[in-house]
Amino acid sequence: MDEIRFDDIAALEAAVSDEFGEFGPPTEVTQEMIHGFAELTGDRQWIHVDVERAKRESPFGGPIAHGFLTLSLLPALRTGRRFAVTGYASAVNYGSDGFRFLAPVPAGSSVQARSRLAAVVAKPKGTLVTTETAVHVVGNKVPSLLYKGLVLYRPAQG
Repeated sequence: MDEIRFDDIAALEAAVSDEFGEFGPPTEVTQEMIHGFAELTGDRQWIHVDVERAKRESPFGGPIAHGFLTLSLLPALRTGRRFAVTGYASAVNYGSDGFRFLAPVPAGSSVQARSRLAAVVAKPKGTLVTTETAVHVVGNKVPSLLYKGLVLYRPAQG
């Protein structure tokens, strides 16, 4: 894997692409995870936690993961990145330029993610990098989640 320094704006800009990289390894989304997320967040909607009712009444044929559970898995989902950002002292979650839930994640399915470098901006306090990540149920063409995340890579304080 190539390495690009966080302050090498030209090299980072050259890595910006409309094409997503390779998928990372799959992660199973279990009913236990869904129940745990429901308890943690207080979102106990039946479509997530009542397995029998979801099998009978859900348009998806069974329980599905919360959209925000899928979103919260992003740090654990590795993608087939083409390069690593190096040389920074800290990386700060700067927020999001948006996300959309496009398809359900059925309980018991596995998800995998791929990403692309969408934008790079030099800022007075570091380099702001926007990455777009697509999370798919393994085998599905339509992503379950599209997320644009922003990270500010900061130099050492001197």
